[in-house]
Amino acid sequence: QVQLVESGGGLVQAGGSLRLSCAASGSIFRINAWGWYRQAPGKQRELVATFTTGTSTNYADSAKGRFTISTDNARNTVYLEMNSLKPEDTAVYYCNAVVSPSLGGPSYVYWGVGTQVTVSS
Repeated sequence: QVQLVESGGGLVQAGGSLRLSCAASGSIFRINAWGWYRQAPGKQRELVATFTTGTSTNYADSAKGRFTISTDNARNTVYLEMNSLKPEDTAVYYCNAVVSPSLGGPSYVYWGVGTQVTVSS
């Protein structure tokens, strides 16, 4: 089993910045991919950014140029640096990870419980 714990959310004024963190722990051989998603009240969960190990990053159009996803493999942690925040960025932000618990075995997707980001105008 793998646990993901997000941190770094909070209240910030429009134009401000926040850095979210998500640390994974448990039965981890390799983390194949990370993702940040968000869900605003009354809306569906949407992708913000993904990081595929050894391959590429991907951003939603709303995040391009403002958000940066990065990882610390030694700490099994993913970050989301968010700059120039807007009120429409207000949401609960969730991280997920695609984890292989053993060499050559299957991968599983795990989710964190989310961290609230509120951007005031």
